[in-house]
Amino acid sequence: MKKIRIGSGAGYSGDRIEPAIELVEKGDIQYLVFECLAERTIAIAQQAKMKDANTGYDGLLVQRMEAVLRSCKEKGIKIITNMGAANPIAGAQKIKEIAREMGITGMKIAAVTGDDVVEIVRDGDYTILENGESLSTIKDKIVSANAYLGTAPIVEALENNADVIITGRVSDPALFLAPLLYEFKWSAEDWDMMGKGTVLGHLLECAGQITGGYFADPGYKDVQELARLGFPIAEVEKNGTFIITKVQGSGGKVTLATCKEQLLYEIHNPIAYITPDVVADFTGVEFNQVAKDQVQVTGGKGQPKTDFLKASIGYIDSYMGEGQISYAGPGAVARGRLALEIVEERLKIMGVQYQELKLDLIGIDSLHSSKISKTEHEPYEVRVRVAGRTQNMKEAIRIGNEVETLYTNGPAGGGGATKSAKQVVAMVSALIPRSLVHYNLFYEVI
Repeated sequence: MKKIRIGSGAGYSGDRIEPAIELVEKGDIQYLVFECLAERTIAIAQQAKMKDANTGYDGLLVQRMEAVLRSCKEKGIKIITNMGAANPIAGAQKIKEIAREMGITGMKIAAVTGDDVVEIVRDGDYTILENGESLSTIKDKIVSANAYLGTAPIVEALENNADVIITGRVSDPALFLAPLLYEFKWSAEDWDMMGKGTVLGHLLECAGQITGGYFADPGYKDVQELARLGFPIAEVEKNGTFIITKVQGSGGKVTLATCKEQLLYEIHNPIAYITPDVVADFTGVEFNQVAKDQVQVTGGKGQPKTDFLKASIGYIDSYMGEGQISYAGPGAVARGRLALEIVEERLKIMGVQYQELKLDLIGIDSLHSSKISKTEHEPYEVRVRVAGRTQNMKEAIRIGNEVETLYTNGPAGGGGATKSAKQVVAMVSALIPRSLVHYNLFYEVI
């Protein structure tokens, strides 16, 4: 019986590179998928592209391709990735350049475009899903708008014998579902099979999370050798049943618990998980531990895809200024609280204009507020953090400056001060008609 092995080589843009190398060398895989594109990542990439038309792809594209390209070509492993970000064509050209430098020939690289829908969004009257307001309220601040494409362009590229496929914004599960459609000749309208494949994609898309990374909690959920965490492999049968595993001897573990946690990760409605390809139903999924680090997954259903595609829209929301400084020794908490009081008053005295201000003692009340985080034991050291949201960079810079002045203006013993100011790119979502979005494929051949 034909089986396909797919390895997850990355779960986010800055993920480790060596687990992907391990998958190529020891995983006996046919496909290596790098899922590297978050919502905010593509907005930042769009800004980079506006400054330089030859950029806009993932910052680690070169390092990842240099690490695996030759071995993948030699072993016949196809690479699928969304590292094209805001500029898949430039990303494909860079991969071609790397291949040439490595002396690789006989390679076909496909770039998928069409997800950039910024003009469609600007010209239309769409509703922001998060708050129900019209997109016209932020129209002048929009820097990016990218629709989530599905499997169709990736399948077409595979049918045209592409060795490497680089996309911009596609749904994360589509990166893993597409090779199954191609290999097993599944119908894109067999909604239950599409649902099963989406379950697989969702389990693999965050890479090391399902092999124990995000799962680990010492004393409660112990995981061995996290520094050598192995990334997951799915061994898939034509009927949609698959086994989640990893390279034998690598760190981490694959268990019923790691798989169940990942299934629930970022799922707002398990009975109707909407993707560009299918509305998936995860409620009938079953896990069975068949061997050490091998979990068989069955179940999953689907309903027909909707007439709309989700678009992630990035816009310039504000600016943020931040400053931090540490206090240690007896009375550290009292000095930290005094530091916060001083900075808050100084910002008022100096007339710093901010829309929001957060005053924290990291390790004491920065996450869950002082009431929830209250403890009977006073820590030996604290880290003061002041962060403010402003409407321009000038005001943001002034916030960090006031924290830095605590060095010599009290309280005693402050050290390790840092400050920063940056533009804040925020994200909202909208639904746009599927009929307005069309993909294109471009090829580079060496």
